[in-house]
Amino acid sequence: MKGLEAARSLPYNRGVSRPPSSRPHPTPAIPSSAPEPLATAGGAPVRATYLPLAAPWIGEREKQLVMETLESGWITTGPKAQEFARRIADLAGARHGVAVNSATGALHVALAALGIQPGDEVITSAYTFVACVNVIEHVGAVPVLVDVEPDTLCIDPLAIERALTPRTRAIMPVDYAGHPCELDRIMGLAAGRGIPVVEDAAHALGAMDRGRPIGSIATVTAFSFYATKNLTMGEGGAAVTNDAALAERMSLLSLHGMNRDAWKRYTDTGSWYYEVVAPGFKYNLSDVLATIGLAQLERFEGFQRRRAELVARYHEGLADLAEVRLPGARPGVTHAWHLFPIALELERLTCDRARFVQELRAENIGTSVHFIPIHYHPHFRESLPYHEGDFPVAEHAYWRAVTLPLFPRMSDRDVDDVCAAVRKVAAHFRR
Repeated sequence: MKGLEAARSLPYNRGVSRPPSSRPHPTPAIPSSAPEPLATAGGAPVRATYLPLAAPWIGEREKQLVMETLESGWITTGPKAQEFARRIADLAGARHGVAVNSATGALHVALAALGIQPGDEVITSAYTFVACVNVIEHVGAVPVLVDVEPDTLCIDPLAIERALTPRTRAIMPVDYAGHPCELDRIMGLAAGRGIPVVEDAAHALGAMDRGRPIGSIATVTAFSFYATKNLTMGEGGAAVTNDAALAERMSLLSLHGMNRDAWKRYTDTGSWYYEVVAPGFKYNLSDVLATIGLAQLERFEGFQRRRAELVARYHEGLADLAEVRLPGARPGVTHAWHLFPIALELERLTCDRARFVQELRAENIGTSVHFIPIHYHPHFRESLPYHEGDFPVAEHAYWRAVTLPLFPRMSDRDVDDVCAAVRKVAAHFRR
């Protein structure tokens, strides 16, 4: 139970830095006398309208550029997708970018381009979205799950080191919630063995590790532009790398294995002739979606500033609440703040996580849980040799995890409402 003890001894809001305050005034605390009646018990909900977990911010600029693209007649993969790939690579500090339809597609083409084969082992986190493990199985490789660090919930480098075998052919770390993994330690483990690192940075666009952008360190880094992400185009992804040959291979595999610049066959400088040189995939990104991404890039810095402000307000509104633990950032890290996951101190509550979430929903606060450990899913219980108890830190985190709303369109009042609802529910179920 060593991992579980570590999880209990290192709550999220210890050993990590908190964002600087941006609040002009404190959130009024709910009186500590009789708890206010819960909405489920006939009390008035904290909010009159529902606050979702996340919502995209699509403005006039996105609409303008989409209309220009539609009117151009070029709506599938074309010059805008190529421009977007270059711009994402620049933001991530990488030399090359490949725009694709999702982060899942980016991870898949990365493994395929690296030559990961059936029987190879790929180490990844037990506490992540299933896409990571799905793509490992898609190439016929063997997913090797390892536990996470109790403070960041990112993959534990010590667990990676213990899991390495002569059959290890890749490591796939996950930047949980937007906090970078211990990349220097992971890259050090990989470099001496000639193992590539394929970083799942679906949450971490804009994050930095010791002044280096996420995307500039790993062999390949995959980003997501799904509807809830920090930069969105509805659906989309990208793989970035400093390896020109690897970028070319990923680009080729992302469009049916057709030879280089196949998309140009529809331009006035292209040729109708092409050759399929590998069994590729249909992972290309359309210009319509890429155009939304280009408009989002113009506002991305402002989006990230607003996320940091909202996180600071959350910390001020909840830091003194003993029933929850708050996420933070380690020194030297710029957190992307894709998610704001709290952990319930269940020992201080008379309810479980499911009831806590139910009560927040009745107060008109949207939530989610990030994540269900991989080995809890029915498919992976069958395909992988793991059981409950094998990853105590991830499992301990899962049963306590509640992700609170976080998106740039939120107002200060929205954050205050969430804090008030969390306090209200905690007060009702306080031991």
